[in-house]
Amino acid sequence: MNKIFKTGIMLVLAASMASCTEGDKFDPDREIVLISGTDDTPLVKVDSDVYGLTVSATGVAKEDVTVYLKYDKSAVEAYNAANRTNYQAVPESAVKLDSSYVVIRKGQASSMINNLTIVNHDYVEEGYIYVVPIVISDVNGGGYEILESTRSVLVRPTNEYTFNALDINTPNMSSNYIFPDEKAIELSTYTYEIKFYAYSLKDTGTDMICRLCAWEAKDESKANMLRFGENGYPGHSLQLVSPAGNIVSETEFDPGKWYMLSLVYDGSTMTMYVNGVPEPTKGTGDGSTTFQRFEMGMSYQGYNSSQLFSGRIAEVRVWNRALSVSEMKEGVCNVPKDSEGLCAYWRFNEGEGHIFHDSTGNGYDMDWSDTWRAVSGDDLVAQDKGTVADGRWVFDEINVCRN
Repeated sequence: MNKIFKTGIMLVLAASMASCTEGDKFDPDREIVLISGTDDTPLVKVDSDVYGLTVSATGVAKEDVTVYLKYDKSAVEAYNAANRTNYQAVPESAVKLDSSYVVIRKGQASSMINNLTIVNHDYVEEGYIYVVPIVISDVNGGGYEILESTRSVLVRPTNEYTFNALDINTPNMSSNYIFPDEKAIELSTYTYEIKFYAYSLKDTGTDMICRLCAWEAKDESKANMLRFGENGYPGHSLQLVSPAGNIVSETEFDPGKWYMLSLVYDGSTMTMYVNGVPEPTKGTGDGSTTFQRFEMGMSYQGYNSSQLFSGRIAEVRVWNRALSVSEMKEGVCNVPKDSEGLCAYWRFNEGEGHIFHDSTGNGYDMDWSDTWRAVSGDDLVAQDKGTVADGRWVFDEINVCRN
């Protein structure tokens, strides 16, 4: 390995080990072997069931160096604990390595390829993301060391999901579902999420507003409400009205695309995330709230027509904690129903009927034949939207998510 290349790797290693244990402190004179591609993160995302593993060294080998590899589930557990993720290990029986070792030949700085293959997918449970944990177990020759911080790789194959969705492109779907008082959830920290797809958004004029949804208390107080094109903002920008203050997205949303929107209140700051990417504007007021009511669209008087959101929804979630960025990005398609802090989770994957089931089992099913609509002031009238909901399911080539 030439000096420039070695210096480059060592600088990256120095950055990646800044928070490592005492024994992993960076020393530019140490000779190290590592699984290639893990100098920044052990997580490697791949689009295939076959991944070519190689091992690299921080110096040209002066003799043949044998590096031993093995499957090690504990590497997944350690990564989850450090990053608050919920990855599952692909079972060892579903994994094949061409060899249990690789060799860095004398005069070389990397090994030949050792193919890792996922041989079946019988283990898959919906909502979970799986990784294959491979670690360096030993090295023989050359005086090379193994660092805990760079000895593992988690190979994460991507998957494509198809799903049902609810088409809410009709004023008749707009209504409120109000849960019983004993189901009210007091939230000092939280994350609200919704996945949506717009057929169209309004561009100009005084009637640009499209109301997407709202999470709120029984009396509509402390609401987190989402609408496009409010107060003269562009029709493709999304406004959050929240207890912590209002946020207007710099992202301009395009029709014909699915988006996962996450509203995260960490106890002091409200942040809007689009597919796991934060919007620069923050809300800094007291964002604590009560969740007891979900409004789909805009149900008040005639606004259900004038503020109609023309599109689809799926994956609506209520969490009692602030999600991390990695959790939001990994949850773009779906999440495990038993995730920590997940209070209610409507996947809208029924495909028929008018009851939207809470996947968590916590009892937050929404029956759209038993909803309420505001007609004037604070007065509510019962609305049976069951027949409407029965016919609004869509399952087609649009409803695809890859993650």
